[in-house]
Amino acid sequence: MSSTETGTTTNEHGYRSFVIGGFSFERDEHFVHIHWPTGRHVMAADVFLKALMRDVSWNFFYGIVNFDAVFGTMNHYGNVDMFAGRYNAAYRKAELDHQENFGHDDLMACFKEILADWTNADFDPFASPQETGTPFGPKKGDNQTAVNRTRVLANRMVGVPGDEATRSDENGFPKNRMFADVDQTEPAVHAEPGYEQEVAAFNLFAYLSRSDVTWNPSVVSVCRESLYCPTTEEFILPVIHGNDRVEWFVQLSDEITWKVEDRETGAMRATVVMKAGDCAAMPADIRHQGYSPKRSMLLVWENAAASLPDLIASGQAPTVPVSF
Repeated sequence: MSSTETGTTTNEHGYRSFVIGGFSFERDEHFVHIHWPTGRHVMAADVFLKALMRDVSWNFFYGIVNFDAVFGTMNHYGNVDMFAGRYNAAYRKAELDHQENFGHDDLMACFKEILADWTNADFDPFASPQETGTPFGPKKGDNQTAVNRTRVLANRMVGVPGDEATRSDENGFPKNRMFADVDQTEPAVHAEPGYEQEVAAFNLFAYLSRSDVTWNPSVVSVCRESLYCPTTEEFILPVIHGNDRVEWFVQLSDEITWKVEDRETGAMRATVVMKAGDCAAMPADIRHQGYSPKRSMLLVWENAAASLPDLIASGQAPTVPVSF
């Protein structure tokens, strides 16, 4: 495990620099610069901050969160690999790749400090481009409200006793500009006496129409290890997600184009265009990035079983849900 050092001085642009293990992070008015013992990398500030926001909010998520084709994290559920070039065939061939393992809490603390310091007051890394200001320029305040958002997680299902707080309408969120025509009528529930705490229903489309973030799956229902995680999508998924289990996608509205690549090398494997009503399974050995020209609704169905990554890696479970 590597230790963390955080910068105590600022550069000429007003931003702090950060070091953790063999990695160092600096930013200027436009770019983020990442250094490691065998190489260096540069990313646009908005691309880096949007990806970092998801990695923090998702608690490193399932499997791999690629910020781009070079840099990212791999979740081992208790500890986390941070890598540069590990899942890039050209970097590995040139022996420029680097990877280190960190304790979950150590890396999360570092990432949260970077996010807090590098996000300016008028920029929200969770919002679509048309709904936020610019991340560029010298240091200008902060946006703690935006960067401290957490995922909405229902314990059973939105609307049942104990999960009322997950209702986006009850939290005062207005309908999004692109979902103005979504019916807000809620279903009527008539439970048999004695089952009032067990039977519930809610309007999922109305719920999603009031989401104030993009590309951030919330958990709306839990049945043992089966999670329904819908989200609203606009513009480009800020990360390239590398699966460690099969993910099911159900397109609820509009359209998303998915670029699907080999998880290990980044080689292109498919382009998947999903329109409303389409269903697709993303295999456990790929990585994917979505492009949504209009704000759309997507249901992501996850199997949260902790044993899955090891079963798949050892060949005891398949990388696809069905073989034809």
